[in-house]
Amino acid sequence: MRTREEALAYGLSFAGTYQDAPFHDPNWQLVRVKGSRKAFLWTYEKDGCIHLNVKADPAWRDFWRSTYAAVTAGWHQNKEHWNTVILDGTIPKEDIQRMIAESYDLVTDSPSKRIYEAVKKIPKGRVATYGQIAELAGDKKMARAVGNALHKNPDPDTIPCYRIVNAKGELAGAFAFGGEGVQQQLLEADGVTVVRGRVDLKKYGVKVEQGRIYAGEA
Repeated sequence: MRTREEALAYGLSFAGTYQDAPFHDPNWQLVRVKGSRKAFLWTYEKDGCIHLNVKADPAWRDFWRSTYAAVTAGWHQNKEHWNTVILDGTIPKEDIQRMIAESYDLVTDSPSKRIYEAVKKIPKGRVATYGQIAELAGDKKMARAVGNALHKNPDPDTIPCYRIVNAKGELAGAFAFGGEGVQQQLLEADGVTVVRGRVDLKKYGVKVEQGRIYAGEA
């Protein structure tokens, strides 16, 4: 990857992105995320080469800088969180794409996103509590936020929020999941027995330890 066009095209391949030129200077072309308007890819020409600024996870930031001389601390930005990638031909295309993808993931990260990803991990035939989902999403204290996020589930077909119950194993109210009895029907279709609006957590509940999920034995 050597050109701005290639970098922008790859950045725009991610969901919910758009190109922007915020400084009234055609040399600066950014790719932002819709909604938050956060930029995860900055492109500009400097010293005869196209440069990219990308956000970097601290665990990888120094790795990229030490691996490639053409990756340096973010120019014009917070050097603790951003790297500058110089497209001088010395970095393999796949690694440039990996750094851009990582930047996109970091910028789009949100509690709701982490909650939905945690819910996706609950296997068929099992349930988890709001507190367990909060723990899997990185914050044990946001159980209430889990409930709010699940009621706004943007993709019920792939985010099985009906597998989430309260700390007593009780199902949600009739307002959830499309009407009274729907959550029970979905759980029973998974093979989970519901008795008087409650699931036996000892039998069907998952275990969460150190941020990992274990199905246990039914």
